[in-house]
Amino acid sequence: MIGVLIYPGFQLLDAAGPIAAFEIAGRYARSAEPIRIIAATPGAVRSSSGVEMLARGLRHDRAMRTLIIAGGDGVRAAAGCSRTLAFLRAAAARGCRIASVCSGAYLLAEAGLLDGRRATTHWSRTRDFLERYPRVRLEPDRIFVRDGEVWTSAGISAGIDLALAIIAEQHSDAIARDTARQLVLAQRRAGGQSQFSSLLELQAPSGRFAALLGWVREHLGEHLTVERLAEQAGMSTRHFTRAFIAETGSTPAKAVERLRIEAAKSRVQASGEAIEQVAQATGFGDPERMRRAFIRAFGQPPQALRRAARAA
Repeated sequence: MIGVLIYPGFQLLDAAGPIAAFEIAGRYARSAEPIRIIAATPGAVRSSSGVEMLARGLRHDRAMRTLIIAGGDGVRAAAGCSRTLAFLRAAAARGCRIASVCSGAYLLAEAGLLDGRRATTHWSRTRDFLERYPRVRLEPDRIFVRDGEVWTSAGISAGIDLALAIIAEQHSDAIARDTARQLVLAQRRAGGQSQFSSLLELQAPSGRFAALLGWVREHLGEHLTVERLAEQAGMSTRHFTRAFIAETGSTPAKAVERLRIEAAKSRVQASGEAIEQVAQATGFGDPERMRRAFIRAFGQPPQALRRAARAA
Protein backbone atom coordinates (compact mmCIF):
# COMPACT_ATOMS: atom_id res chain seq x y z
CA MET A 1 0.00 0.00 0.00
CA ILE A 2 1.10 3.57 -0.72
CA GLY A 3 0.11 6.24 1.79
CA VAL A 4 -0.03 9.96 0.95
CA LEU A 5 0.01 12.21 4.01
CA ILE A 6 -1.76 15.56 3.71
CA TYR A 7 -2.87 18.32 6.11
CA PRO A 8 -4.78 21.61 5.87
CA GLY A 9 -2.97 23.92 3.46
CA PHE A 10 -1.12 21.17 1.59
CA GLN A 11 -0.04 21.75 -2.02
CA LEU A 12 -2.43 19.81 -4.23
CA LEU A 13 0.09 18.80 -6.90
CA ASP A 14 2.58 17.60 -4.29
CA ALA A 15 0.06 14.85 -3.58
CA ALA A 16 -1.64 14.47 -6.97
CA GLY A 17 1.58 14.26 -9.03
CA PRO A 18 3.02 11.18 -7.27
CA ILE A 19 -0.47 9.64 -7.03
CA ALA A 20 -0.85 9.84 -10.82
CA ALA A 21 2.61 8.36 -11.37
CA PHE A 22 1.96 5.41 -9.04
CA GLU A 23 -1.47 4.80 -10.59
CA ILE A 24 -0.07 4.63 -14.12
CA ALA A 25 2.91 2.49 -13.07
CA GLY A 26 0.52 0.03 -11.42
CA ARG A 27 -1.33 -0.43 -14.70
CA TYR A 28 1.90 -1.13 -16.57
CA ALA A 29 3.18 -3.46 -13.86
CA ARG A 30 -0.20 -5.19 -13.59
CA SER A 31 0.27 -5.21 -9.84
CA ALA A 32 -1.23 -1.93 -8.71
CA GLU A 33 -0.84 -1.11 -5.03
CA PRO A 34 -3.79 0.59 -3.32
CA ILE A 35 -3.19 4.30 -2.65
CA ARG A 36 -4.56 5.80 0.56
CA ILE A 37 -4.84 9.48 1.44
CA ILE A 38 -4.26 9.94 5.18
CA ALA A 39 -4.35 12.87 7.60
CA ALA A 40 -4.28 13.54 11.32
CA THR A 41 -7.96 14.47 11.14
CA PRO A 42 -9.92 12.22 8.76
CA GLY A 43 -12.43 13.63 6.29
CA ALA A 44 -12.21 16.44 3.74
CA VAL A 45 -8.81 18.18 3.90
CA ARG A 46 -8.58 21.56 2.19
CA SER A 47 -5.49 22.26 0.07
CA SER A 48 -3.91 25.70 -0.35
CA SER A 49 -5.87 26.06 -3.61
CA GLY A 50 -9.18 25.40 -1.87
CA VAL A 51 -9.63 22.01 -3.52
CA GLU A 52 -10.25 19.24 -0.98
CA MET A 53 -9.13 15.63 -0.75
CA LEU A 54 -10.91 13.00 1.32
CA ALA A 55 -8.51 11.43 3.83
CA ARG A 56 -8.55 8.51 6.23
CA GLY A 57 -7.12 8.83 9.72
CA LEU A 58 -3.59 7.93 10.77
CA ARG A 59 -3.35 4.20 11.25
CA HIS A 60 -0.30 2.00 11.73
CA ASP A 61 -0.78 -0.36 8.81
CA ARG A 62 2.08 -2.78 8.15
CA ALA A 63 0.85 -3.14 4.56
CA MET A 64 1.99 0.43 3.91
CA ARG A 65 5.35 0.07 2.18
CA THR A 66 5.69 3.65 0.92
CA LEU A 67 4.61 6.91 2.57
CA ILE A 68 4.63 10.18 0.62
CA ILE A 69 4.42 13.47 2.53
CA ALA A 70 3.08 16.48 0.65
CA GLY A 71 4.49 19.97 1.10
CA GLY A 72 2.53 23.18 1.28
CA ASP A 73 1.83 26.39 3.15
CA GLY A 74 0.34 24.46 6.07
CA VAL A 75 3.46 22.40 6.74
CA ARG A 76 4.64 24.44 9.74
CA ALA A 77 1.35 23.89 11.57
CA ALA A 78 1.39 20.21 10.63
CA ALA A 79 4.95 19.93 11.99
CA GLY A 80 3.57 20.91 15.40
CA CYS A 81 1.16 17.94 15.49
CA SER A 82 2.57 15.35 17.93
CA ARG A 83 0.30 12.59 16.54
CA THR A 84 1.60 13.15 13.02
CA LEU A 85 5.23 13.13 14.16
CA ALA A 86 4.70 9.94 16.20
CA PHE A 87 3.08 8.33 13.14
CA LEU A 88 6.12 9.19 10.99
CA ARG A 89 8.58 7.84 13.55
CA ALA A 90 6.62 4.59 13.85
CA ALA A 91 6.48 4.17 10.08
CA ALA A 92 10.24 4.67 9.82
CA ALA A 93 10.88 2.23 12.68
CA ARG A 94 9.07 -0.57 10.89
CA GLY A 95 11.07 -0.01 7.69
CA CYS A 96 8.54 1.90 5.60
CA ARG A 97 9.98 3.87 2.69
CA ILE A 98 9.27 7.52 3.53
CA ALA A 99 9.45 10.32 0.97
CA SER A 100 8.70 14.03 1.18
CA VAL A 101 7.80 16.42 -1.61
CA CYS A 102 8.97 20.03 -1.39
CA SER A 103 8.47 21.48 2.11
CA GLY A 104 7.16 18.13 3.35
CA ALA A 105 10.79 17.73 4.47
CA TYR A 106 9.93 19.95 7.44
CA LEU A 107 7.76 17.16 8.85
CA LEU A 108 10.56 14.62 8.50
CA ALA A 109 13.07 17.01 10.06
CA GLU A 110 10.74 17.87 12.94
CA ALA A 111 10.26 14.14 13.60
CA GLY A 112 14.05 13.77 13.79
CA LEU A 113 14.14 11.45 10.78
CA LEU A 114 16.59 13.65 8.85
CA ASP A 115 19.16 14.13 11.62
CA GLY A 116 22.56 13.29 10.16
CA ARG A 117 21.00 12.44 6.80
CA ARG A 118 21.38 14.00 3.37
CA ALA A 119 18.21 15.75 2.26
CA THR A 120 16.77 18.50 0.06
CA THR A 121 13.72 20.73 -0.13
CA HIS A 122 12.49 23.59 -2.30
CA TRP A 123 15.30 26.08 -3.00
CA SER A 124 13.30 29.01 -1.57
CA ARG A 125 13.18 27.31 1.85
CA THR A 126 16.95 26.83 2.12
CA ARG A 127 17.80 29.61 4.55
CA ASP A 128 14.93 28.87 6.92
CA PHE A 129 15.52 25.12 6.80
CA LEU A 130 19.23 25.45 7.56
CA GLU A 131 18.52 27.67 10.55
CA ARG A 132 15.83 25.38 11.95
CA TYR A 133 17.51 22.03 11.34
CA PRO A 134 21.31 22.38 11.47
CA ARG A 135 21.73 18.62 12.03
CA VAL A 136 20.36 17.87 8.56
CA ARG A 137 22.94 17.59 5.76
CA LEU A 138 20.95 19.75 3.37
CA GLU A 139 21.80 19.57 -0.33
CA PRO A 140 19.75 22.53 -1.60
CA ASP A 141 20.64 22.13 -5.26
CA ARG A 142 19.25 18.60 -5.73
CA ILE A 143 15.99 17.58 -7.39
CA PHE A 144 15.71 14.70 -4.98
CA VAL A 145 17.96 12.90 -2.50
CA ARG A 146 17.83 9.38 -1.16
CA ASP A 147 19.50 8.47 2.12
CA GLY A 148 18.63 4.91 3.06
CA GLU A 149 14.85 4.51 3.10
CA VAL A 150 14.26 8.24 3.47
CA TRP A 151 13.74 10.25 0.29
CA THR A 152 13.30 14.02 -0.04
CA SER A 153 12.59 16.12 -3.11
CA ALA A 154 12.35 19.71 -4.28
CA GLY A 155 9.26 21.44 -5.67
CA ILE A 156 6.13 20.10 -7.38
CA SER A 157 7.60 18.57 -10.54
CA ALA A 158 10.47 17.05 -8.54
CA GLY A 159 7.89 15.04 -6.60
CA ILE A 160 7.03 13.26 -9.84
CA ASP A 161 10.74 12.64 -10.51
CA LEU A 162 11.03 11.14 -7.04
CA ALA A 163 7.96 8.94 -7.65
CA LEU A 164 9.46 7.71 -10.93
CA ALA A 165 12.71 6.81 -9.14
CA ILE A 166 10.74 4.81 -6.57
CA ILE A 167 8.80 3.13 -9.39
CA ALA A 168 12.07 2.16 -11.10
CA GLU A 169 13.31 0.60 -7.87
CA GLN A 170 10.05 -1.12 -7.04
CA HIS A 171 9.25 -2.37 -10.55
CA SER A 172 11.80 -1.63 -13.28
CA ASP A 173 13.42 1.12 -15.31
CA ALA A 174 11.23 0.15 -18.26
CA ILE A 175 8.01 0.70 -16.31
CA ALA A 176 9.34 4.02 -15.00
CA ARG A 177 10.11 5.10 -18.59
CA ASP A 178 6.67 4.03 -19.80
CA THR A 179 5.07 5.91 -16.91
CA ALA A 180 7.04 9.05 -17.76
CA ARG A 181 5.91 8.80 -21.39
CA GLN A 182 2.30 8.38 -20.34
CA LEU A 183 2.66 11.51 -18.20
CA VAL A 184 4.07 13.26 -21.32
CA LEU A 185 7.33 14.04 -19.59
CA ALA A 186 10.24 14.78 -21.89
CA GLN A 187 12.57 12.71 -19.74
CA ARG A 188 13.16 11.20 -16.33
CA ARG A 189 15.43 13.49 -14.38
CA ALA A 190 18.03 11.97 -12.08
CA GLY A 191 18.22 13.21 -8.51
CA GLY A 192 21.61 14.81 -9.09
CA GLN A 193 20.24 17.40 -11.51
CA SER A 194 20.00 21.01 -10.42
CA GLN A 195 16.81 22.68 -9.26
CA PHE A 196 16.46 24.90 -12.32
CA SER A 197 14.59 27.63 -10.44
CA SER A 198 17.62 27.97 -8.19
CA LEU A 199 19.85 28.33 -11.23
CA LEU A 200 17.65 31.13 -12.59
CA GLU A 201 17.58 32.84 -9.21
CA LEU A 202 21.34 33.27 -9.34
CA GLN A 203 20.92 35.42 -12.44
CA ALA A 204 18.97 38.08 -10.53
CA PRO A 205 21.11 41.22 -10.03
CA SER A 206 20.09 41.66 -6.40
CA GLY A 207 20.86 40.21 -2.99
CA ARG A 208 23.85 40.24 -0.70
CA PHE A 209 26.22 38.57 -3.14
CA ALA A 210 25.04 40.28 -6.34
CA ALA A 211 28.34 42.13 -6.82
CA LEU A 212 30.33 38.95 -6.24
CA LEU A 213 28.24 37.00 -8.76
CA GLY A 214 28.75 39.78 -11.29
CA TRP A 215 32.49 39.54 -10.73
CA VAL A 216 32.36 35.74 -11.14
CA ARG A 217 30.60 36.10 -14.50
CA GLU A 218 33.46 38.30 -15.70
CA HIS A 219 36.14 35.81 -14.56
CA LEU A 220 34.61 32.43 -15.45
CA GLY A 221 37.70 31.34 -17.35
CA GLU A 222 39.87 31.67 -14.24
CA HIS A 223 40.50 29.28 -11.34
CA LEU A 224 37.74 30.24 -8.90
CA THR A 225 38.27 28.55 -5.56
CA VAL A 226 36.08 29.08 -2.50
CA GLU A 227 39.02 30.82 -0.86
CA ARG A 228 39.31 33.27 -3.74
CA LEU A 229 35.57 33.99 -3.70
CA ALA A 230 35.66 34.57 0.06
CA GLU A 231 38.59 36.96 -0.36
CA GLN A 232 36.71 38.84 -3.07
CA ALA A 233 33.68 39.08 -0.75
CA GLY A 234 35.87 40.28 2.14
CA MET A 235 34.92 37.39 4.42
CA SER A 236 36.54 34.38 6.03
CA THR A 237 36.14 31.17 4.04
CA ARG A 238 33.98 29.46 6.67
CA HIS A 239 31.65 32.42 7.24
CA PHE A 240 31.40 33.11 3.51
CA THR A 241 30.43 29.52 2.68
CA ARG A 242 27.64 29.38 5.26
CA ALA A 243 26.32 32.84 4.41
CA PHE A 244 26.39 32.11 0.69
CA ILE A 245 24.40 28.88 1.08
CA ALA A 246 21.82 30.63 3.25
CA GLU A 247 21.46 33.51 0.75
CA THR A 248 21.43 31.61 -2.55
CA GLY A 249 20.48 28.03 -1.71
CA SER A 250 23.69 26.80 -3.30
CA THR A 251 27.28 26.12 -2.35
CA PRO A 252 29.82 28.54 -3.88
CA ALA A 253 31.27 25.78 -6.06
CA LYS A 254 27.83 24.85 -7.41
CA ALA A 255 27.03 28.51 -8.07
CA VAL A 256 30.21 28.94 -10.10
CA GLU A 257 29.41 25.79 -12.04
CA ARG A 258 25.89 26.97 -12.81
CA LEU A 259 27.08 30.37 -14.00
CA ARG A 260 29.59 28.58 -16.20
CA ILE A 261 26.83 26.33 -17.51
CA GLU A 262 24.63 29.30 -18.41
CA ALA A 263 27.49 31.10 -20.16
CA ALA A 264 28.47 27.92 -22.02
CA LYS A 265 24.86 27.22 -22.96
CA SER A 266 24.50 30.66 -24.55
CA ARG A 267 27.68 30.18 -26.57
CA VAL A 268 26.77 26.64 -27.61
CA GLN A 269 23.30 27.66 -28.81
CA ALA A 270 24.22 30.96 -30.44
CA SER A 271 27.35 30.03 -32.38
CA GLY A 272 29.22 27.30 -34.19
CA GLU A 273 32.18 27.65 -31.84
CA ALA A 274 33.88 24.34 -31.12
CA ILE A 275 32.74 22.66 -27.92
CA GLU A 276 36.37 22.46 -26.78
CA GLN A 277 36.75 26.24 -27.15
CA VAL A 278 33.53 26.89 -25.24
CA ALA A 279 34.69 24.63 -22.41
CA GLN A 280 38.02 26.45 -22.22
CA ALA A 281 36.53 29.96 -22.34
CA THR A 282 33.94 29.29 -19.63
CA GLY A 283 36.32 27.68 -17.17
CA PHE A 284 35.41 24.02 -17.61
CA GLY A 285 38.69 23.32 -19.36
CA ASP A 286 37.79 19.74 -20.20
CA PRO A 287 34.87 19.22 -22.68
CA GLU A 288 33.92 16.01 -20.85
CA ARG A 289 33.61 17.91 -17.60
CA MET A 290 31.35 20.42 -19.34
CA ARG A 291 29.26 17.62 -20.85
CA ARG A 292 28.66 16.06 -17.42
CA ALA A 293 27.67 19.45 -16.01
CA PHE A 294 25.17 19.99 -18.86
CA ILE A 295 23.58 16.60 -18.26
CA ARG A 296 23.21 17.35 -14.54
CA ALA A 297 21.59 20.72 -15.26
CA PHE A 298 19.58 20.10 -18.43
CA GLY A 299 19.50 16.35 -18.86
CA GLN A 300 21.21 16.74 -22.26
CA PRO A 301 24.78 17.17 -23.53
CA PRO A 302 25.90 20.43 -25.22
CA GLN A 303 25.58 18.97 -28.72
CA ALA A 304 21.91 18.12 -28.17
CA LEU A 305 21.14 21.68 -27.04
CA ARG A 306 22.95 23.05 -30.10
CA ARG A 307 20.96 20.79 -32.44
CA ALA A 308 17.69 21.83 -30.78
CA ALA A 309 18.59 25.52 -31.09
CA ARG A 310 19.42 25.13 -34.78
CA ALA A 311 16.20 23.21 -35.44
CA ALA A 312 14.21 25.99 -33.76
